[in-house]
Amino acid sequence: MIIVFGSLNVDIVMPVGHFPQPGETVLCSADYLSRAGGKGSNQAVAAARAGAKVAFVGKVGDDSFGRRSINNLKNHGIWAAGIGISERPTGCATIAVDAQGANIVMVAPGANLDATADQVPDEVLGEKNIILAQMEVTPAETLSVLARAQKLGATTVLNASPAAHLAEEALAHIDYVIVNEIEALQMVQGFGSTETDAQKIAAFISKKGNLTCIITLEAKGSVAAREGSVYAVDALRVDPVDTTGAGDTFCGIFAACLQKNMNWLEALHRASIGASLACLAMGAQTQTPTLEDIEAQIESVPAPQKIS
Repeated sequence: MIIVFGSLNVDIVMPVGHFPQPGETVLCSADYLSRAGGKGSNQAVAAARAGAKVAFVGKVGDDSFGRRSINNLKNHGIWAAGIGISERPTGCATIAVDAQGANIVMVAPGANLDATADQVPDEVLGEKNIILAQMEVTPAETLSVLARAQKLGATTVLNASPAAHLAEEALAHIDYVIVNEIEALQMVQGFGSTETDAQKIAAFISKKGNLTCIITLEAKGSVAAREGSVYAVDALRVDPVDTTGAGDTFCGIFAACLQKNMNWLEALHRASIGASLACLAMGAQTQTPTLEDIEAQIESVPAPQKIS
């Protein structure tokens, strides 16, 4: 099973011709969309769509957005009994998407800030399970869950997004860390390095934490470092409609493939393809692919290659 400890939001998606400058008002080029979202929810749905058994732990408010967020998970077959109720409102994100599919995201965390590590019981942290977490929940609580999970034998996957400083000792509790290029740069600067090359950053983080570091590079694919070696995989070429949630799809599919006993390079290959397919519709969860969708494109993208 995959246990996702993370965030639940409702996304308000606004398509615009261009992003507004300070003081500028921009009218949407089409109707806005209201969709279930949050990095935790997006990743849980991606994992479930890829065929994994998924449970979710987090917090929502006692409001319509909260009920909608829980029902969305249940509709995807995700176990939601671990979701608690906060006095804060359910998290909400406003997302502007331009004509090229790029996005700007503003998040009000709300109830996500009240999610606590003790909501995750020890009995789900055994060696057969995977813990998938992000940083939209209070970082201290996220890192506490990962530390306990690592001690009890679970595989730990952290999407260190949004970027936050990680203490070096926290890396010891992470098996896989997944970040985008900007987050990787901020992470490595927090460790005192001035390195800017993604391949070298991945190798630096991997060595420092004795873990697997994966850096997603949007249309350029991703690079990964593990045990002194660096690998690269291309992205599937698509004409993106909306890139919102592509990184979350990557994380969810990667975890799902690990849970299906694929090796990590096989998981990396499929996650890269799945992230591209997720860009073909508006909204973070609208076009989340199944594993069958991904396998249909597997010959279109070469398997990860060792580059150093």
